[in-house]
Amino acid sequence: MSAYSFNASCSLSWPMSGFTLDWYVKLSQNEQLITAAWNSLYVAACATALTLIIGVPAAMALDQIHFPGKGILRKFILLPIALSGIITDISMLTMFRLFGVNLSLETVIVGHAKALLAVVVTQVFARLQRLPKSYSEASNGLGASGLQTFFLVTLPNIRSAVIGAGLLSFTLSFDEIPVTFFLTGRGNTLPMYIWSTLRRGLTPEINAVGALIVAASAILILVSVLLLRDDVNAHQWA
Repeated sequence: MSAYSFNASCSLSWPMSGFTLDWYVKLSQNEQLITAAWNSLYVAACATALTLIIGVPAAMALDQIHFPGKGILRKFILLPIALSGIITDISMLTMFRLFGVNLSLETVIVGHAKALLAVVVTQVFARLQRLPKSYSEASNGLGASGLQTFFLVTLPNIRSAVIGAGLLSFTLSFDEIPVTFFLTGRGNTLPMYIWSTLRRGLTPEINAVGALIVAASAILILVSVLLLRDDVNAHQWA
């Protein structure tokens, strides 16, 4: 469908009637779409940061600390994945209404972070399980503090898992519709804008948006592969 974004005709037929970049020009002049795209970037970036801030320490606590109810906590973190999205989204909507919180992009961020927390915790926890305990024990034995051990020993060894979980969370948050549908206020995100536009029919302008999203996703994947390759090379030389 991305090829039709270069079609000179509005008709989505093959063969194309000619090559043009007019739909991308019109796309750049669509203020509502640009605002929705910035809203999506804002929501995805904040939700990703929130999930990493909460998810990485949670994964480390599950890996290193033994406490009553640890198994229940692990299952509770995975609950948003196991339950139907509609059930959890309606539950969050009810909670916000109960506490008198007005729906906005910030409530969408909280909803996305809730849904994506399991992604970060599971990815980082799995990497921590493969990390030898002797690394942190040696660091502590040499007099390093907990923070020094985390930033100088643990984090470099789980960097690939954190990067992968962050990129996956960002991509899922950027494309998320159900959570956004229930928790958004007046602010519109790009997937919601595209969904509302599709009800009036597919247009070359929407194809142009899809082509840009595919290109951006490919760039993110390429960057993640390069970063992970550098991380593997660093471990080989260590």
